[in-house]
Amino acid sequence: MNRMDTTSAPLRVGLLGFGLAGSVFHAPLIATTPGLALDTVVTSDPERQERARRAGAPGSEVRTLASADELFADADRLDLVVVATPNRTHVELAHRALDAGLPVVVDKPLAPTAAEARELAAKAEARGLLLAPFQNRRWDNDFLTLRSLLAEDALGEVHRFESRFERWRPRPKGGWRESGDPMEVGGLLYDLGSHLVDQALTLFGPAASVYAESDVRRQGAEADDDTFIALTHESGVRSHLWMSATAAQPGPRFRVLGSRAAYVKYGLDPQENALREGARPAQGEPWGVEPESAWGTLGALAEVRTVPTLDGDYPAFYEAVAAALREGTPPPVTAHEAAAALQVLETARAFTRARTL
Repeated sequence: MNRMDTTSAPLRVGLLGFGLAGSVFHAPLIATTPGLALDTVVTSDPERQERARRAGAPGSEVRTLASADELFADADRLDLVVVATPNRTHVELAHRALDAGLPVVVDKPLAPTAAEARELAAKAEARGLLLAPFQNRRWDNDFLTLRSLLAEDALGEVHRFESRFERWRPRPKGGWRESGDPMEVGGLLYDLGSHLVDQALTLFGPAASVYAESDVRRQGAEADDDTFIALTHESGVRSHLWMSATAAQPGPRFRVLGSRAAYVKYGLDPQENALREGARPAQGEPWGVEPESAWGTLGALAEVRTVPTLDGDYPAFYEAVAAALREGTPPPVTAHEAAAALQVLETARAFTRARTL
């Protein structure tokens, strides 16, 4: 089967996992992307299976399976597999998808290590298959706005990039994301840090050095819940990145300091909350729109102006995936880019462990 052939029929997508990532992010975006059809969802939970059957396009029922083995036994039915399972399974399932001849999207982090990410990249390239890590935060409204300002040289020469994903969750929720078992690849460093580092590298290029601080602050917590990373990029820009579950008053999402101006932006992109509440992107309808009260500011001291925030655009990721499969265009995110971010995360983790010995 030549999966790169252009066809009028939608590309059939199999989704592995229907927890937070699968049900909130992947399923709605797949089901509303022109040219894609959510065909199969794998989950063994009966309640999730019931919800998954209704997660496709209006008027269609999604097939549900209880195991990945069942999906791969019928691989020819599908044109794309999406891995949205717990982190510990990402590498194994991505290898199985590629071995079955299927292009694959993998939720972040692509792998626990950069070496494993590069191994997956090499296999995908050797087989001529798409491998796209899901780094949806490149389509956050504030990130798109900042990229636009940088392209316009609105800040002058940037010397420091401050970026935060801070939350107030004083009591652990439990589950694999907060497990201290290294096999689970839990903790904020690999969760929110995957986004923060990817954004920093995308904006300012490769890292030349890494410094990090990481703590487990909440009673009963097992994995890092308050972490800081400082990068010096080869370009000379310094990135200061915070990720925390213990911030009773979060700092600005972005504070970017340049030779002529600074850009400061508070608050989070609205798309995740919209998806959690059941909203779905629709062609021609507003999506990812932020109220003017949440816009950031650009300028120096008292001479600042409000900057309209560009609309967030998570749908662009799967639109680019569909184009890559049909037309052979580059994937929206590459495994090599994910490997570069993972190298930073690995270095940060090793740095913090060395400091505690």
